[in-house]
Amino acid sequence: MKEFQLQIVTPDGLFYDGPAQELIVRTTAGDVGIMADHLEYVAAVDIGVAQVKTGEGATRLAACSGGLLTVGKEVTRLIPSAFEWQEDIDHDRAQRAKERAEGLIAHAGADKAALKTALDAKRRAEVRLKLSAK
Repeated sequence: MKEFQLQIVTPDGLFYDGPAQELIVRTTAGDVGIMADHLEYVAAVDIGVAQVKTGEGATRLAACSGGLLTVGKEVTRLIPSAFEWQEDIDHDRAQRAKERAEGLIAHAGADKAALKTALDAKRRAEVRLKLSAK
């Protein structure tokens, strides 16, 4: 399968820089798949599972949250707010994050901004829990 250059850049810095055969990521408009020779493209990234088929053909899963996806002629860049490979997810920490978010949801009341923040935190925790299932 033909490869393309993929860079994953988080607020902490360069997370991945190498060849990829395919990237599947959740955007605000739904899941999108990127392969070599994809048209130039820009999309807002949502909370979800990202799949990266590396240059060696191995598929790696990750929890991916927010940000931007850009597909250019030379490089595809995924610039998420947070990105965590499946094998690096701490299940217990994700469970605690979900419980904290549920507490925030219960106490948000009529504060729509607080409720949205708490719901997003719960979604992020649920994605991480799904990937880290014991």
